[in-house]
Amino acid sequence: MKFFSYIMVYRRFLLVVLTVLVLLPLPIVLHTKETECAYILFVVAIFWLTEALPLSVTALLPSLMFPMLGIMPSKKVASAYFKDFHLLLIGVICLATSIEKWNLHKRIALKMVMIVGVNPAWLTLGFMSSTAFLSMWLSNTSTAAMAMPIAEAVAQQIINAEAEVEATQMTYFNGSTNHGLEIDESVNGHETNERKEKTKPVPGCNNDTGKISSKVELEKNSGMGTKYRTKKGHMICKLMCLCIAYSSTIGGLTTITGTSTNLIFAEYFNTRYPDCRCLNFGSWFTFSFPAALIILLLSWIWLQWLFLGFNFKEMFKCGKTKTVQQKACAEVIKQEYQKLGPIRYQEIVTLVLFILMALLWFSRDPGFVPGWSALFSEYPGFATDSTVALLIGLLFFLIPAKRLTKTTPTGEIVAFDYSPLITWKEFQSFMPWDIAILVGGGFALADGCEESGLSNWIGNKLSPLGSLPVWLIILISSLMVTSLTEVASNPATITLLLPILSPLAEAIHVNPLYILIPSTLCTSFAFLLPVANPPNAIVFSYGHLKVIDMVKAGLGVNIVGVAVVMLGICTWIVPMFDLYTYPSWAPAMSNETMP
Repeated sequence: MKFFSYIMVYRRFLLVVLTVLVLLPLPIVLHTKETECAYILFVVAIFWLTEALPLSVTALLPSLMFPMLGIMPSKKVASAYFKDFHLLLIGVICLATSIEKWNLHKRIALKMVMIVGVNPAWLTLGFMSSTAFLSMWLSNTSTAAMAMPIAEAVAQQIINAEAEVEATQMTYFNGSTNHGLEIDESVNGHETNERKEKTKPVPGCNNDTGKISSKVELEKNSGMGTKYRTKKGHMICKLMCLCIAYSSTIGGLTTITGTSTNLIFAEYFNTRYPDCRCLNFGSWFTFSFPAALIILLLSWIWLQWLFLGFNFKEMFKCGKTKTVQQKACAEVIKQEYQKLGPIRYQEIVTLVLFILMALLWFSRDPGFVPGWSALFSEYPGFATDSTVALLIGLLFFLIPAKRLTKTTPTGEIVAFDYSPLITWKEFQSFMPWDIAILVGGGFALADGCEESGLSNWIGNKLSPLGSLPVWLIILISSLMVTSLTEVASNPATITLLLPILSPLAEAIHVNPLYILIPSTLCTSFAFLLPVANPPNAIVFSYGHLKVIDMVKAGLGVNIVGVAVVMLGICTWIVPMFDLYTYPSWAPAMSNETMP
């Protein structure tokens, strides 16, 4: 038993060593460029899937192994680690830093929830809409981390209101207060003891919350209390959690900058097919927004039906008096919004720059009319979405946010400098350098596959798939990606599969976008497990969900997502990119075979 315990302790070390040694005969015995590159690809893939090494550390392996095996010189490999994608990411993170620093994201989320109302069904739709909108521009993780505490507070208020109604009814019938009900009226009453230690009290509770929470905790520890007052209360908590997790992922589908997988695909595609200038911020939004909107609405209906039932008559009943629960829910949202105070100068400037960035992205090359990039017709293709992102990003370091003052020896307060909207230190704390390195490693891996001829070899070996209907090939690749992304990180999955799927499309003489677009979108469909992506892990940590809840709900959302993507790729996306025609910008496959 002691031997096995040692194996478990050092399992990652053993996995790294064994992977390198077990696969070593591949390049030694065959000794071709293709097999040497395949060896590196297998090693990197296993490390990414098992996370035996940190993802970004694994991403550095091509820079070490390609020069050693004579596939690419070190200078050429290094150039793959910083591309146009990284400049775009820097500009977007500047925007995200300012939005979160000045709490603009919280104001937008609360305002949207206030607009839709407090009926549970409409409330969840409000949370999903606002979270999805924010995740279009912010990272999915930070959006979920911001929205979840608000949703948690609202869910708790609904549970508390139900307890108050029951307590009032008991008092009316029995002539005295039921102290058991009074004890359970705690803002934190539904939390586990572990959550109590890790989280702060939720804003908006009354002055007796601390006292009542202590009573509840004592009662729970004695084994007499219950975690939730009613099954409906528990279902509301589950519903709120999953709405936040799934909508933060779905919203990221709509823009190139919405999630790292979209950015990785865009950079890979533009690098592999430089003559195709059809993929930009505007064209991506045009085809992905309808898909994301349909997925969001169907997911809302599925989650609502799964946890609370879907009563159309109740939802659309006009002039109905609000219940106690709805009033309590509206009150906590209103209080949270009032805490933000009136909108400040910094929020207004950030909002203006945010809108300006979006407009410049859309109008650069909209397709149906000439965009502002036509002003630089002498240098076609020079200005990209990263140009816009950097321009706006630099303004965040330049525009004053507030004056810095000091007190002179005479006691006079004078201004000596100003503070910009964001500082470099704040930007650094938000910048996902690990993702930047991971993506760079993916680009280096793709370049190595091209340079060694492995991509062509894979494409030729996959060419028999051309006998299958194209829709079936797309469905198989989409399901494969969706399954793999549940156990591997999304960026690692798309980085690993793009160099395989592109040669496949070329080998069977199909427009590469026909296969790559649905596969890229499906990479984000990691809805089944808490470990599948960070938003899932964030909501799972609140203690309301079990793994089976997420599997059951996520399976339905996965099916909805793949079905909508398949519908889109066969309908409205086809004329946008002329998907039924093999384009001139895609190369014809060579007949090279692997020795």
